[in-house]
Amino acid sequence: MKKIHILLFIVMLFWGFNLSAIKVLVTDIDPILVTALRIFVAGAAVLLICLFMGHFRWPNKKEWKVILYVGIFNVVLHHTLLSVGLKYTSGVNSSLILGTGPLLTVLLAILLLKQRVPKLRLFGFVLGFAGIFLTTSSGGGFHSIAIGDVIVFFAVLVQAFSFILIGKYHDDFDSILSTGFMLFIGSGFIFLTSQLFDNQVSDLTQLFSWKLGLVFLFSSLLCTAFGHIIYNLAIKQVGPAETTLFMNLNTLFAIVGSVLFLNESLTLFHIIGFVFILCGIFVGTGTLEYILLKRRGKFVAK
Repeated sequence: MKKIHILLFIVMLFWGFNLSAIKVLVTDIDPILVTALRIFVAGAAVLLICLFMGHFRWPNKKEWKVILYVGIFNVVLHHTLLSVGLKYTSGVNSSLILGTGPLLTVLLAILLLKQRVPKLRLFGFVLGFAGIFLTTSSGGGFHSIAIGDVIVFFAVLVQAFSFILIGKYHDDFDSILSTGFMLFIGSGFIFLTSQLFDNQVSDLTQLFSWKLGLVFLFSSLLCTAFGHIIYNLAIKQVGPAETTLFMNLNTLFAIVGSVLFLNESLTLFHIIGFVFILCGIFVGTGTLEYILLKRRGKFVAK
C-alpha cells in the first residue's frame, strides 16, 4: 500500500472518531459556541502550517469572493448544522447520514450542472436514500425521524453543494491555503451566530477539564486541521474515485466510534441501512463503473 493510502486511511479513522468527539463536546457545551472555537483553532493551525511550508500568500480580490461564498456553505452552515444536529440525535444515525455525502454531491451535480445520469446510477440513489430512511425511522415510519436527523441531513446537503462550488477555484490557488482561510474566517461567522442566541463565552471554561480539553484538541487539530490537509493532497494524488472508496471507511469508523466511545447500540435497521447506503454510494457515484472499467482495462492489457 502506498504511503498516501496509509495516510488517507488514518484520516478516515480520525474523521470517523471525530463524530464521537463532537458529540461529547456539544453534550456539555453549547454546540454553536464550541464549534466556533474548534473551527478557529483548526483554521489557525492550517494557516500556520502553510506559513511554515512557505505556501502562505494573501488571496486576490476574486479569490476572496470565492472563499467567502464557499465558506458560508462548507464551513459556517455545515459545521453549525452538524453540531446542533448531533445534540439531538445519536452518533450512529449521524454516521450513516454523513455517509451519503458523496451520493448527494453527485445528485446535486446532476441537478445543477444538468449532467446526464445512467439508469444504474439512479438505482444507486434509490438505494442510498432508502438506507437513510431505514436508519432514521428504525421501521417506525416518518414520525419516528428525529429533528436531529433532519438537521444532520441538511448539514450534509449544504456541504455537498459547497463541493459543487469549489469547482470555481483557480487551479493555481492552493486548496490547503484556501481551506485554512475558510475555516479561520468561517469561525468568526459561527461565533457571531452563537452570540445571537445569547450564549455565554464563559461556558468554554469547561474545556479546561483534561477530558474535554483532549477531545477538543483531537477534534480541532488532528481531525479538522491535519485531516483536511492530507485529504486535499490525497485527491490530487489518487483521484476522486479512489478517495470515494476511502470515504466509506469514514462511515464505518464513525459507527465504530459511536459504539465504543458513546456506548450506543446498533439495531438491525442500522445494519441494513448501512448496507443500502454503501451499495448506493458504489452504484450512484459511478465508483462501480470505475472499478469495472479499470478491471476491463487490465484484462485488455493482458
